[in-house]
Amino acid sequence: ASLGTRSNMAVAGPRLFLRIGGVSGALAVVLGAYSPHAFQGDLGKLKTFQTGQRYHLLHSAALLAVPLTRRPMLVGSLMTTGMILFSGGLYLSARFETRFGSRMAPIGGTFLIAAWLCAAL
Repeated sequence: ASLGTRSNMAVAGPRLFLRIGGVSGALAVVLGAYSPHAFQGDLGKLKTFQTGQRYHLLHSAALLAVPLTRRPMLVGSLMTTGMILFSGGLYLSARFETRFGSRMAPIGGTFLIAAWLCAAL
């Protein structure tokens, strides 16, 4: 029982962000391929969606370095939350024209800034 618990703790620790970054990066690539088809003829929505996708992919890659920071759980949690709120908000805003999505993006951006600052300290 002790070995199983220890193994689960290793997956749930800082290395968890390697898995999140990998899966999130794959999703960002899929969404990047999807966007030109989904927003044909609406350049504004396409640009909004692609901005979310660009930040999504960038921060997915950054998550791979989270275990190298001094406070990986804090940095990884801030970055993951920020990525979901920022990119997710832009995705929702572009796809469904919802104000909820556009309100989420600045909050997510704040989380991303905090994550980068915590990574530097």
